[in-house]
Amino acid sequence: MEKHPQLAKFGAAAYANLKGKLPNIFPRIMGPNCAKYLQEVVASGLTSDMVARFETTFAQAHGVKHCMATPGCTPALAVLAAAFEFQPGDEVIVSSVTDYGTILGLLVENYIPVFADTAPGTVNISAETIERCITDRTRAILVVHKTGLICDMDPILALAKKHHLIVYEDACQAVLGKYKGRLAGTMGLAAGYSFDSEKTMGSDMGGCIITNDDVVAERCRFMGHSRGATMKPDFGRTHTARGYAYRMPLCTAAVTLAQFEISPDAVAKRDRMVRLLSALIGKIPGIISLPIPDYVTVYSAWMFGFSIDPKAFSCDARTFAAQLVEEGIPGAGLGQYYLMPESMVYLQEKAAKKIYPYSKPPASRDYHYGPETCPTAHAFMEHFIRWCTFCEKYEESHCAMAAEIIRRVAERNRK
Repeated sequence: MEKHPQLAKFGAAAYANLKGKLPNIFPRIMGPNCAKYLQEVVASGLTSDMVARFETTFAQAHGVKHCMATPGCTPALAVLAAAFEFQPGDEVIVSSVTDYGTILGLLVENYIPVFADTAPGTVNISAETIERCITDRTRAILVVHKTGLICDMDPILALAKKHHLIVYEDACQAVLGKYKGRLAGTMGLAAGYSFDSEKTMGSDMGGCIITNDDVVAERCRFMGHSRGATMKPDFGRTHTARGYAYRMPLCTAAVTLAQFEISPDAVAKRDRMVRLLSALIGKIPGIISLPIPDYVTVYSAWMFGFSIDPKAFSCDARTFAAQLVEEGIPGAGLGQYYLMPESMVYLQEKAAKKIYPYSKPPASRDYHYGPETCPTAHAFMEHFIRWCTFCEKYEESHCAMAAEIIRRVAERNRK
Protein backbone atom coordinates (compact mmCIF):
# COMPACT_ATOMS: atom_id res chain seq x y z
CA MET A 1 0.00 0.00 0.00
CA GLU A 2 1.38 3.40 -0.94
CA LYS A 3 2.27 5.87 1.81
CA HIS A 4 -0.53 8.36 2.59
CA PRO A 5 -2.93 7.09 -0.13
CA GLN A 6 -6.04 9.03 -1.06
CA LEU A 7 -8.75 6.98 0.59
CA ALA A 8 -12.15 6.49 -1.03
CA LYS A 9 -15.03 8.59 0.29
CA PHE A 10 -18.65 7.55 0.54
CA GLY A 11 -22.02 9.15 1.17
CA ALA A 12 -22.32 12.90 1.66
CA ALA A 13 -18.54 13.29 1.97
CA ALA A 14 -18.10 12.06 -1.61
CA TYR A 15 -20.57 14.66 -2.89
CA ALA A 16 -19.61 17.57 -0.66
CA ASN A 17 -17.46 19.53 -3.12
CA LEU A 18 -19.51 18.95 -6.26
CA LYS A 19 -20.70 22.13 -7.92
CA GLY A 20 -22.95 22.69 -10.89
CA LYS A 21 -26.24 23.93 -12.24
CA LEU A 22 -28.18 20.71 -11.61
CA PRO A 23 -29.53 19.28 -8.35
CA ASN A 24 -27.24 17.43 -5.96
CA ILE A 25 -28.66 14.40 -4.23
CA PHE A 26 -27.45 15.86 -0.91
CA PRO A 27 -28.95 17.07 1.31
CA ARG A 28 -31.36 14.16 0.98
CA ILE A 29 -35.12 14.53 0.99
CA MET A 30 -36.16 12.86 4.23
CA GLY A 31 -39.40 11.06 4.97
CA PRO A 32 -41.76 13.04 7.22
CA ASN A 33 -41.76 10.28 9.86
CA CYS A 34 -37.98 10.14 10.32
CA ALA A 35 -37.89 12.22 13.49
CA LYS A 36 -40.98 10.46 14.89
CA TYR A 37 -39.50 7.00 14.43
CA LEU A 38 -36.12 8.05 15.83
CA GLN A 39 -37.84 9.49 18.88
CA GLU A 40 -39.67 6.19 19.35
CA VAL A 41 -36.33 4.40 19.47
CA VAL A 42 -34.95 6.83 22.06
CA ALA A 43 -38.14 6.86 24.15
CA SER A 44 -38.21 3.06 24.20
CA GLY A 45 -34.79 2.88 25.85
CA LEU A 46 -33.60 0.82 22.85
CA THR A 47 -36.38 -1.75 23.25
CA SER A 48 -38.18 -0.68 20.09
CA ASP A 49 -39.26 -3.25 17.49
CA MET A 50 -38.21 -0.85 14.71
CA VAL A 51 -36.05 -3.37 12.85
CA ALA A 52 -38.86 -5.91 12.77
CA ARG A 53 -41.30 -3.22 11.60
CA PHE A 54 -39.02 -2.33 8.73
CA GLU A 55 -38.48 -5.99 7.80
CA THR A 56 -42.22 -6.70 7.81
CA THR A 57 -43.02 -3.60 5.77
CA PHE A 58 -40.35 -4.26 3.16
CA ALA A 59 -41.26 -7.95 2.84
CA GLN A 60 -44.97 -7.23 2.44
CA ALA A 61 -44.30 -4.57 -0.19
CA HIS A 62 -42.31 -7.10 -2.21
CA GLY A 63 -44.74 -9.96 -1.70
CA VAL A 64 -42.15 -12.20 -0.05
CA LYS A 65 -42.10 -14.10 3.23
CA HIS A 66 -38.77 -13.02 4.61
CA CYS A 67 -36.70 -9.87 4.99
CA MET A 68 -33.48 -9.76 7.02
CA ALA A 69 -32.18 -6.24 7.72
CA THR A 70 -28.42 -5.62 7.60
CA PRO A 71 -26.10 -2.63 8.15
CA GLY A 72 -25.55 -2.23 4.38
CA CYS A 73 -25.58 -3.86 0.97
CA THR A 74 -22.08 -5.35 1.23
CA PRO A 75 -23.04 -7.21 4.44
CA ALA A 76 -26.31 -8.37 2.85
CA LEU A 77 -24.52 -10.00 -0.08
CA ALA A 78 -21.80 -11.37 2.20
CA VAL A 79 -24.42 -13.06 4.36
CA LEU A 80 -26.02 -14.60 1.29
CA ALA A 81 -22.65 -15.93 0.11
CA ALA A 82 -22.13 -17.56 3.50
CA ALA A 83 -25.68 -18.90 3.62
CA PHE A 84 -25.34 -20.90 0.41
CA GLU A 85 -22.57 -23.14 1.84
CA PHE A 86 -20.71 -23.70 -1.40
CA GLN A 87 -17.19 -25.13 -1.20
CA PRO A 88 -13.90 -23.24 -1.63
CA GLY A 89 -13.03 -23.15 -5.31
CA ASP A 90 -16.67 -23.30 -6.40
CA GLU A 91 -17.55 -20.68 -9.00
CA VAL A 92 -20.16 -17.95 -8.90
CA ILE A 93 -20.83 -16.17 -12.19
CA VAL A 94 -21.24 -12.47 -11.52
CA SER A 95 -21.74 -9.27 -13.46
CA SER A 96 -18.46 -7.77 -14.62
CA VAL A 97 -19.68 -4.16 -14.27
CA THR A 98 -20.53 -3.71 -10.63
CA ASP A 99 -19.09 -2.59 -7.30
CA TYR A 100 -16.65 -4.25 -4.90
CA GLY A 101 -19.49 -4.83 -2.45
CA THR A 102 -21.06 -7.30 -4.86
CA ILE A 103 -18.15 -9.72 -4.70
CA LEU A 104 -16.66 -9.25 -1.23
CA GLY A 105 -18.75 -12.07 0.23
CA LEU A 106 -17.61 -14.43 -2.50
CA LEU A 107 -13.97 -13.65 -1.71
CA VAL A 108 -14.42 -14.10 2.04
CA GLU A 109 -16.01 -17.52 1.49
CA ASN A 110 -13.19 -18.48 -0.92
CA TYR A 111 -15.54 -18.90 -3.85
CA ILE A 112 -14.12 -17.95 -7.22
CA PRO A 113 -15.88 -15.10 -9.05
CA VAL A 114 -16.21 -15.69 -12.78
CA PHE A 115 -17.08 -12.43 -14.49
CA ALA A 116 -19.57 -12.58 -17.34
CA ASP A 117 -19.15 -10.03 -20.11
CA THR A 118 -21.84 -7.45 -20.68
CA ALA A 119 -24.25 -7.60 -23.59
CA PRO A 120 -23.27 -5.20 -26.40
CA GLY A 121 -24.27 -1.59 -25.77
CA THR A 122 -25.21 -1.95 -22.12
CA VAL A 123 -23.86 -2.30 -18.58
CA ASN A 124 -25.68 -5.58 -17.86
CA ILE A 125 -24.93 -9.24 -18.43
CA SER A 126 -27.31 -11.52 -20.33
CA ALA A 127 -28.15 -15.19 -20.63
CA GLU A 128 -25.86 -15.37 -23.68
CA THR A 129 -22.84 -13.90 -21.89
CA ILE A 130 -23.50 -16.00 -18.78
CA GLU A 131 -23.78 -19.28 -20.68
CA ARG A 132 -20.21 -18.96 -21.96
CA CYS A 133 -18.98 -18.97 -18.35
CA ILE A 134 -20.74 -22.08 -17.05
CA THR A 135 -18.50 -24.98 -15.99
CA ASP A 136 -18.92 -28.05 -13.79
CA ARG A 137 -17.81 -25.92 -10.82
CA THR A 138 -20.49 -23.25 -11.32
CA ARG A 139 -22.91 -23.08 -8.42
CA ALA A 140 -24.75 -19.77 -8.79
CA ILE A 141 -25.35 -16.68 -10.90
CA LEU A 142 -25.27 -13.31 -9.17
CA VAL A 143 -26.93 -10.72 -11.42
CA VAL A 144 -26.47 -7.00 -10.86
CA HIS A 145 -29.09 -4.53 -12.02
CA LYS A 146 -26.55 -1.82 -12.76
CA THR A 147 -27.73 1.82 -12.67
CA GLY A 148 -31.17 0.41 -11.78
CA LEU A 149 -31.66 -1.22 -15.20
CA ILE A 150 -32.95 -4.71 -14.53
CA CYS A 151 -31.26 -7.54 -16.42
CA ASP A 152 -33.37 -9.59 -18.83
CA MET A 153 -34.27 -12.10 -16.14
CA ASP A 154 -36.53 -14.65 -17.84
CA PRO A 155 -33.79 -16.03 -20.16
CA ILE A 156 -31.32 -16.00 -17.25
CA LEU A 157 -33.73 -17.94 -15.03
CA ALA A 158 -34.39 -20.44 -17.81
CA LEU A 159 -30.65 -20.94 -18.33
CA ALA A 160 -30.11 -21.44 -14.61
CA LYS A 161 -32.91 -23.99 -14.42
CA LYS A 162 -31.37 -25.91 -17.30
CA HIS A 163 -28.04 -26.13 -15.48
CA HIS A 164 -29.47 -26.48 -11.92
CA LEU A 165 -27.94 -23.21 -10.74
CA ILE A 166 -29.03 -20.72 -8.09
CA VAL A 167 -29.85 -17.20 -9.29
CA TYR A 168 -29.73 -14.32 -6.83
CA GLU A 169 -29.93 -10.59 -7.38
CA ASP A 170 -27.88 -7.57 -6.43
CA ALA A 171 -30.75 -5.08 -6.45
CA CYS A 172 -28.79 -2.40 -4.60
CA GLN A 173 -29.31 0.15 -7.37
CA ALA A 174 -32.79 -0.99 -8.40
CA VAL A 175 -35.05 -0.73 -5.36
CA LEU A 176 -38.72 -0.80 -6.47
CA GLY A 177 -37.70 -1.12 -10.11
CA LYS A 178 -39.87 -3.46 -12.16
CA TYR A 179 -39.23 -6.08 -14.84
CA LYS A 180 -42.36 -6.92 -16.82
CA GLY A 181 -44.29 -5.69 -13.78
CA ARG A 182 -42.29 -7.81 -11.30
CA LEU A 183 -40.25 -6.08 -8.62
CA ALA A 184 -36.47 -6.21 -8.74
CA GLY A 185 -35.16 -8.72 -6.24
CA THR A 186 -38.20 -11.01 -6.34
CA MET A 187 -37.22 -13.13 -9.33
CA GLY A 188 -34.24 -15.10 -8.07
CA LEU A 189 -33.86 -17.23 -4.96
CA ALA A 190 -32.90 -14.16 -2.92
CA ALA A 191 -31.72 -10.59 -3.28
CA GLY A 192 -29.64 -7.97 -1.53
CA TYR A 193 -30.49 -4.26 -1.30
CA SER A 194 -28.67 -1.07 -0.37
CA PHE A 195 -30.05 1.86 1.60
CA ASP A 196 -26.75 3.71 1.90
CA SER A 197 -27.16 7.45 2.02
CA GLU A 198 -26.38 8.05 -1.67
CA LYS A 199 -28.61 5.27 -2.99
CA THR A 200 -32.10 5.69 -4.44
CA MET A 201 -33.73 4.90 -1.09
CA GLY A 202 -31.08 6.71 0.94
CA SER A 203 -30.99 6.12 4.67
CA ASP A 204 -27.93 6.82 6.82
CA MET A 205 -26.72 3.32 5.91
CA GLY A 206 -28.49 0.01 5.74
CA GLY A 207 -29.41 -2.89 3.55
CA CYS A 208 -31.42 -6.09 3.60
CA ILE A 209 -31.95 -9.54 2.14
CA ILE A 210 -35.29 -10.83 0.89
CA THR A 211 -36.32 -14.36 -0.02
CA ASN A 212 -39.31 -16.66 -0.17
CA ASP A 213 -37.17 -19.66 0.78
CA ASP A 214 -37.54 -20.67 4.44
CA VAL A 215 -34.21 -22.50 4.53
CA VAL A 216 -32.28 -19.59 3.01
CA ALA A 217 -33.94 -17.17 5.42
CA GLU A 218 -33.10 -19.27 8.47
CA ARG A 219 -29.54 -19.70 7.27
CA CYS A 220 -29.17 -15.94 6.71
CA ARG A 221 -30.42 -15.16 10.21
CA PHE A 222 -28.10 -17.78 11.68
CA MET A 223 -25.03 -16.62 9.73
CA GLY A 224 -25.79 -12.92 9.55
CA HIS A 225 -27.54 -12.01 12.78
CA SER A 226 -26.57 -14.73 15.27
CA ARG A 227 -22.85 -14.96 14.38
CA GLY A 228 -23.23 -18.65 13.55
CA ALA A 229 -24.20 -19.41 17.13
CA THR A 230 -26.96 -21.39 18.82
CA MET A 231 -27.88 -21.64 22.49
CA LYS A 232 -26.92 -24.71 24.53
CA PRO A 233 -28.90 -25.23 27.73
CA ASP A 234 -26.92 -24.48 30.90
CA PHE A 235 -23.97 -23.35 28.79
CA GLY A 236 -24.81 -20.45 26.50
CA ARG A 237 -23.72 -19.68 22.97
CA THR A 238 -21.97 -22.32 20.90
CA HIS A 239 -20.48 -21.19 17.60
CA THR A 240 -20.86 -23.86 14.97
CA ALA A 241 -20.08 -21.64 11.96
CA ARG A 242 -18.05 -18.52 11.18
CA GLY A 243 -20.94 -16.08 11.25
CA TYR A 244 -21.38 -12.32 11.31
CA ALA A 245 -22.98 -9.71 13.55
CA TYR A 246 -24.56 -7.95 10.58
CA ARG A 247 -27.63 -6.56 12.31
CA MET A 248 -29.26 -3.29 11.30
CA PRO A 249 -29.12 -0.72 14.14
CA LEU A 250 -32.41 0.53 15.55
CA CYS A 251 -31.84 4.13 14.51
CA THR A 252 -30.93 3.06 10.98
CA ALA A 253 -34.12 1.02 10.85
CA ALA A 254 -36.10 4.08 11.93
CA VAL A 255 -34.70 6.26 9.16
CA THR A 256 -34.90 3.46 6.59
CA LEU A 257 -38.56 2.76 7.35
CA ALA A 258 -39.39 6.43 6.96
CA GLN A 259 -37.42 6.62 3.71
CA PHE A 260 -39.19 3.57 2.32
CA GLU A 261 -42.51 5.30 2.86
CA ILE A 262 -41.57 8.04 0.36
CA SER A 263 -39.68 5.77 -2.04
CA PRO A 264 -42.56 4.81 -4.37
CA ASP A 265 -43.07 8.45 -5.36
CA ALA A 266 -39.32 9.07 -5.57
CA VAL A 267 -38.77 6.06 -7.84
CA ALA A 268 -41.71 7.02 -10.05
CA LYS A 269 -40.18 10.49 -10.42
CA ARG A 270 -36.77 9.05 -11.29
CA ASP A 271 -38.38 6.78 -13.86
CA ARG A 272 -40.10 9.69 -15.59
CA MET A 273 -37.04 11.94 -15.57
CA VAL A 274 -34.55 9.29 -16.74
CA ARG A 275 -36.78 8.43 -19.70
CA LEU A 276 -37.21 12.09 -20.59
CA LEU A 277 -33.50 12.88 -20.37
CA SER A 278 -32.61 9.73 -22.35
CA ALA A 279 -35.00 10.78 -25.11
CA LEU A 280 -33.61 14.30 -25.20
CA ILE A 281 -29.96 13.30 -25.49
CA GLY A 282 -30.84 10.56 -27.96
CA LYS A 283 -31.46 13.33 -30.50
CA ILE A 284 -27.85 14.53 -30.30
CA PRO A 285 -25.65 12.98 -33.02
CA GLY A 286 -22.84 10.91 -31.55
CA ILE A 287 -24.52 10.62 -28.13
CA ILE A 288 -25.86 7.17 -27.32
CA SER A 289 -28.26 7.00 -24.40
CA LEU A 290 -28.16 3.91 -22.22
CA PRO A 291 -30.87 1.67 -23.70
CA ILE A 292 -34.00 1.20 -21.59
CA PRO A 293 -35.49 -2.12 -22.77
CA ASP A 294 -39.26 -2.51 -22.98
CA TYR A 295 -39.14 -5.15 -20.25
CA VAL A 296 -37.99 -2.50 -17.75
CA THR A 297 -41.44 -1.23 -16.80
CA VAL A 298 -40.11 0.91 -13.92
CA TYR A 299 -36.55 2.20 -14.15
CA SER A 300 -35.39 2.93 -10.60
CA ALA A 301 -32.48 4.97 -11.90
CA TRP A 302 -29.71 5.49 -9.37
CA MET A 303 -27.43 7.20 -11.86
CA PHE A 304 -27.70 8.62 -15.36
CA GLY A 305 -25.38 7.48 -18.11
CA PHE A 306 -24.70 7.63 -21.82
CA SER A 307 -21.93 6.75 -24.27
CA ILE A 308 -20.13 8.86 -26.82
CA ASP A 309 -19.32 7.57 -30.30
CA PRO A 310 -15.51 7.93 -30.48
CA LYS A 311 -15.72 8.34 -34.25
CA ALA A 312 -17.88 11.43 -33.87
CA PHE A 313 -15.66 13.50 -31.57
CA SER A 314 -12.11 14.79 -31.46
CA CYS A 315 -11.77 14.19 -27.70
CA ASP A 316 -11.96 11.11 -25.52
CA ALA A 317 -14.70 10.40 -22.97
CA ARG A 318 -12.60 11.64 -20.04
CA THR A 319 -12.15 15.06 -21.65
CA PHE A 320 -15.81 15.14 -22.67
CA ALA A 321 -16.87 14.41 -19.08
CA ALA A 322 -14.54 17.08 -17.69
CA GLN A 323 -16.15 19.65 -19.98
CA LEU A 324 -19.60 18.57 -18.79
CA VAL A 325 -18.50 19.34 -15.23
CA GLU A 326 -17.21 22.76 -16.30
CA GLU A 327 -20.54 23.47 -18.00
CA GLY A 328 -22.54 22.59 -14.88
CA ILE A 329 -23.20 18.84 -14.57
CA PRO A 330 -21.92 17.94 -11.08
CA GLY A 331 -20.03 14.68 -10.76
CA ALA A 332 -19.97 13.72 -14.44
CA GLY A 333 -17.17 11.28 -15.11
CA LEU A 334 -16.14 7.83 -16.21
CA GLY A 335 -16.98 4.74 -14.23
CA GLN A 336 -14.14 2.51 -15.40
CA TYR A 337 -13.50 1.33 -11.85
CA TYR A 338 -16.82 -0.51 -12.03
CA LEU A 339 -15.18 -3.06 -14.35
CA MET A 340 -14.27 -5.62 -11.71
CA PRO A 341 -11.79 -7.81 -13.66
CA GLU A 342 -9.71 -4.67 -14.26
CA SER A 343 -10.07 -2.86 -10.94
CA MET A 344 -9.57 -5.88 -8.65
CA VAL A 345 -5.77 -5.72 -8.67
CA TYR A 346 -5.27 -7.98 -5.68
CA LEU A 347 -7.53 -10.59 -7.27
CA GLN A 348 -5.39 -10.48 -10.39
CA GLU A 349 -2.31 -11.12 -8.25
CA LYS A 350 -3.89 -14.00 -6.32
CA ALA A 351 -4.97 -15.73 -9.49
CA ALA A 352 -1.60 -15.21 -11.19
CA LYS A 353 0.32 -16.57 -8.18
CA LYS A 354 -2.24 -19.34 -7.61
CA ILE A 355 -2.81 -18.30 -4.02
CA TYR A 356 -5.66 -20.13 -2.28
CA PRO A 357 -8.39 -20.64 -3.47
CA TYR A 358 -6.72 -20.33 -6.90
CA SER A 359 -4.35 -23.13 -6.01
CA LYS A 360 -5.18 -26.57 -7.39
CA PRO A 361 -6.97 -27.82 -5.35
CA PRO A 362 -9.45 -26.33 -4.56
CA ALA A 363 -9.46 -24.61 -7.97
CA SER A 364 -9.97 -26.96 -10.90
CA ARG A 365 -8.33 -24.73 -13.52
CA ASP A 366 -6.23 -21.63 -13.99
CA TYR A 367 -7.86 -18.20 -13.73
CA HIS A 368 -6.92 -14.81 -15.07
CA TYR A 369 -8.43 -11.37 -14.54
CA GLY A 370 -7.77 -8.24 -16.55
CA PRO A 371 -9.12 -5.87 -19.21
CA GLU A 372 -9.28 -8.71 -21.72
CA THR A 373 -11.41 -10.89 -19.42
CA CYS A 374 -14.58 -9.10 -20.53
CA PRO A 375 -13.67 -7.26 -23.74
CA THR A 376 -17.16 -5.98 -24.53
CA ALA A 377 -17.51 -4.44 -21.08
CA HIS A 378 -14.00 -2.98 -21.25
CA ALA A 379 -14.68 -1.31 -24.60
CA PHE A 380 -18.06 -0.02 -23.45
CA MET A 381 -16.73 1.50 -20.23
CA GLU A 382 -14.03 3.43 -22.12
CA HIS A 383 -16.74 5.59 -23.70
CA PHE A 384 -19.41 5.54 -20.98
CA ILE A 385 -20.06 8.73 -18.96
CA ARG A 386 -22.29 8.85 -15.90
CA TRP A 387 -23.19 10.99 -12.92
CA CYS A 388 -24.57 9.78 -9.59
CA THR A 389 -26.17 13.09 -8.62
CA PHE A 390 -29.19 12.22 -10.78
CA CYS A 391 -32.13 11.96 -8.40
CA GLU A 392 -35.81 12.62 -7.75
CA LYS A 393 -35.06 16.36 -7.38
CA TYR A 394 -34.86 16.59 -11.18
CA GLU A 395 -37.67 18.38 -12.97
CA GLU A 396 -38.31 18.63 -16.70
CA SER A 397 -36.35 21.89 -16.76
CA HIS A 398 -33.30 20.14 -15.30
CA CYS A 399 -33.50 17.43 -17.96
CA ALA A 400 -33.65 20.10 -20.65
CA MET A 401 -30.67 21.89 -19.10
CA ALA A 402 -28.60 18.70 -18.88
CA ALA A 403 -29.41 17.83 -22.50
CA GLU A 404 -28.44 21.32 -23.63
CA ILE A 405 -25.11 21.09 -21.80
CA ILE A 406 -24.38 17.75 -23.44
CA ARG A 407 -25.34 19.18 -26.84
CA ARG A 408 -23.01 22.17 -26.41
CA VAL A 409 -20.07 19.99 -25.41
CA ALA A 410 -20.80 17.62 -28.27
CA GLU A 411 -20.83 20.42 -30.84
CA ARG A 412 -17.63 21.90 -29.45
CA ASN A 413 -15.77 18.61 -29.88
CA ARG A 414 -17.39 17.30 -33.03
CA LYS A 415 -15.03 16.14 -35.78
